[in-house]
Amino acid sequence: MTIETAIAAGFRDPVLQSQTAFRTLLAALSEPGIVHSIADAIAAPEGLHQASAIALLTLADYETPIWLPQPLRDGPTGAWLRFHCGSTLVDDPARAAFAVLDAAAPEPKLSAFHPGTDQFPDRSTTLVLQCAALAGGEALVLSGPGIPETRSIGPLGLRDGLVAELQDNAALYPLGVDLVLTHGDRLLGLPRSTRIGEAR
Repeated sequence: MTIETAIAAGFRDPVLQSQTAFRTLLAALSEPGIVHSIADAIAAPEGLHQASAIALLTLADYETPIWLPQPLRDGPTGAWLRFHCGSTLVDDPARAAFAVLDAAAPEPKLSAFHPGTDQFPDRSTTLVLQCAALAGGEALVLSGPGIPETRSIGPLGLRDGLVAELQDNAALYPLGVDLVLTHGDRLLGLPRSTRIGEAR
């Protein structure tokens, strides 16, 4: 079997497609809670939502270690990322520049990932959180930069305790991880500056 048949294709036009995807990701993180479509004609490897795959193709390179759950790291997803991004796959969440996590998985906790340092807060982990859906779950109320007054979201399939973890993460600001929530070809941003409350 050749590598072309073993590993799904990435971007057809890497410069144009990555620029378009980067603008979408930037918009998502600057307007927390607004859902954006990031559809593109790529075949995401098994275990990655299309939005997750496009985000990683856009942001990751050989200088950005990636953490994946072991089944993804040892399977087609790990091979796909090594081939297209040249990234090192790490088994320690604290070493990751980017990470992918199933929103329902009990581990690792958000606190296991790198929150940045006082000198370099931008060196924190960016976490791609794959959800069962971006709507239909418990309502969460967002506030903070990029949000006029408040905004509500309802991602579906979050593990028990994750809302408290998100609140603890926001309390670390300017440290903390940034999150991109994905489902299918859609995503929304939850940067560390976003405060999260539960609807009453």
